[in-house]
Amino acid sequence: MSPARATYRDALRAGLRAALQHDERVFLMGEDVGRYGGTYAVSHGLLAEFGEDRVRDTPLSESGFVGCGIGAAINGMKPIVEVMTVNFSLLALDQIVNNAATLRHMSGGQVGVPVVIRMTTGAGRQLAAQHSHSLECWYAHVPGLRVLAPATLDDARGMLLAALQCEDPVIIFEHAMLLNAEGELAGEPAPVDISHAAVRREGRDLSLVTYGGSLPRCLAAAEQLAASGIEAEVLDLRVLRPLDVEAIVATVRRTRRAVVVDEGWKTGSLAAEVVATLVEHAFYELDAPIARVCSAEVPIPYPKHLEDAALPSVPRIVAAARALVAPTTGS
Repeated sequence: MSPARATYRDALRAGLRAALQHDERVFLMGEDVGRYGGTYAVSHGLLAEFGEDRVRDTPLSESGFVGCGIGAAINGMKPIVEVMTVNFSLLALDQIVNNAATLRHMSGGQVGVPVVIRMTTGAGRQLAAQHSHSLECWYAHVPGLRVLAPATLDDARGMLLAALQCEDPVIIFEHAMLLNAEGELAGEPAPVDISHAAVRREGRDLSLVTYGGSLPRCLAAAEQLAASGIEAEVLDLRVLRPLDVEAIVATVRRTRRAVVVDEGWKTGSLAAEVVATLVEHAFYELDAPIARVCSAEVPIPYPKHLEDAALPSVPRIVAAARALVAPTTGS
């Protein structure tokens, strides 16, 4: 089958449709996923195709419907729970962290919790301080969870299918600014690897380590750097828990410099964990200090020019990269 043009949103919907078709135990639940077609139109048309038993609108109670999903998973179902945005997931933290993540351990391995929880993350849409969070690192901190951040169309479609094969809870972060991103989807929907990072661009001079919505920015920055003779390798983490330590170390061993790009705030960030990993495992491979490009330490502003200034940007990534390479290249 030749590749077809699609958007990230289309890829997410294709993954959902394939999951619902493949296994009768799979059902989708969340706020506005049915009649409204999803807040971001990801589940548009699925209610008509699969019916109300398989595509379930829920009350506005994240703790309630996430808890229902966990209970259904314990009892043999394969629920996909959609939380509208990551900030609303804080209302279900008790269910996710104290129940879903711990029940296998607390039952001595007798109880699996094969629930998949999807949520939209990230800023860039002028939704201001309460709807622009990037809290992936909070969930990546918790043992018992697997945390995924699809940044490509193939991952957007295939990570869900792979997640449904896990007996542990999986959190999938879908960046809002990727929803309209276009690309090609080839073949039939199929599970993809959810254990390893992926090199999205090869390079020799430094590594840009990132995930999710920051991947396109890093690829654009790499293009700008290449125009001036600096070849940047771009590593897409993809899996935020467990981190692919081997891949992170391997890219820095090739390039000997690293810029970690993370839309989260710098303090206590996932970027900080990547830096610590490199210091522990590849300190003597480095030819320059590791740099971080993160969001400004402020609630994300509403005005567009201030929002743009607060977030990691291509110019900021390029500047950080040049600062690392300049001392040895003279550029």
